[in-house]
Amino acid sequence: MSQKVAFIGLGNMGYPMASHVSASGYPINVFNRTTEKAAKWCNEHSGQASHSPSEAAQSADIILICVGKDQDVLDIMTGDDGILSSVKKGAVIVDHTTTSAQLAKDMAGLCETKGVHFIDAPVSGGQAGAENGQLAVMAGGHQQTLDRVLSILNCYSRVVTLMGPTGSGQLCKMVNQISVTGVLQSLSEAVNFAQKAELDIEKVFSTLSQGAAGSWQMANRSNTMAQNEFDFGFAIEWMIKDLAIALKKVSGSTLLYR
Repeated sequence: MSQKVAFIGLGNMGYPMASHVSASGYPINVFNRTTEKAAKWCNEHSGQASHSPSEAAQSADIILICVGKDQDVLDIMTGDDGILSSVKKGAVIVDHTTTSAQLAKDMAGLCETKGVHFIDAPVSGGQAGAENGQLAVMAGGHQQTLDRVLSILNCYSRVVTLMGPTGSGQLCKMVNQISVTGVLQSLSEAVNFAQKAELDIEKVFSTLSQGAAGSWQMANRSNTMAQNEFDFGFAIEWMIKDLAIALKKVSGSTLLYR
């Protein structure tokens, strides 16, 4: 019998991720704070909508979370109708949200008291990666636990890697976000320079993307930058949130839930 899955959070990333799980034949229960979004998902895919995280999780073997920030995860996990109020012993909770490493450690500790396993597993690849099932998953936790959920993560991922103990996935995501913002900053300057020089943008970056300056961002975003198109499913506010987490980690200050 297939493992029963709950998916909490049907945003730009979670919606297609849950869709891939459903398409792979897993029995799935979804929850979204905007009930209309959950109803829309159920009209398009095989699965059921729940009225709360608790209801979605109560019969699930694997619970997947993909929401916005630390406080959202904390509420979904520990609220009156939260996952931990109903989750069954032995279940695995996988958090795909980008959060602080400290939150991941706190949640893993709470799960342990309930006899539940926890993996922090932020993703990279953006909305397009989620829609195409080509995400990169960086995980923190135990290999045996990751092995239990690997077939489900593979429904929407092209690579899943255990980075180390709990929190390591989130720390790796900070490396990713620092790298992405650095590339985007320099690429923005390059696009601006090319425009001022009145070069053919498409020719410039189709050529440069094949050389040492090449990157995913250059191949996929240089032309859209030049056309002032920036809406691709990831708001700048989320990147600011992520970089704030990284800055707090580097500075050694207390990691706050936001």
